[in-house]
Amino acid sequence: MRTPAYEYRHVVGFEETNLVGNVYYVNYLRWQGRCREMFLKEKAPEVLDDVRDDLKLFTQKVECEYIAEITAFDDLVISMVLADLGQTTLELAFEYWREHSDGPILIGRGRQRIVCMRGPNGDTRPTRVPEPLIEALRPYMSDTVSVR
Repeated sequence: MRTPAYEYRHVVGFEETNLVGNVYYVNYLRWQGRCREMFLKEKAPEVLDDVRDDLKLFTQKVECEYIAEITAFDDLVISMVLADLGQTTLELAFEYWREHSDGPILIGRGRQRIVCMRGPNGDTRPTRVPEPLIEALRPYMSDTVSVR
């Protein structure tokens, strides 16, 4: 059984393509960030309030594997699950799907490692992953998530 995922839908625009007409690679990373932001807005607004205070969600590592090309006006679904949870870190796994009349086609995979920090700029220190964030992510925990 597949883990339920948070989903963000996106239609590719011309501004996201290169001269050849396919999507410029950096946009996949932008979509990861946008998916994460929309998750916080929709599922964990209290965490956004904490971010406005002094919580910082630093992206420590990001990666993306490209499987198939996409072009302008392709309909995408970017799905996100919690892949790993530590005391001060979490890792999100993403899949990129192109909508197709025969069913969705996997076009890419990605990951982000996020470190939770607090404190003024220049003196931030790791802090525990906030409980409201853990609770918001709980329905989207991968079957293989390791909780440390």
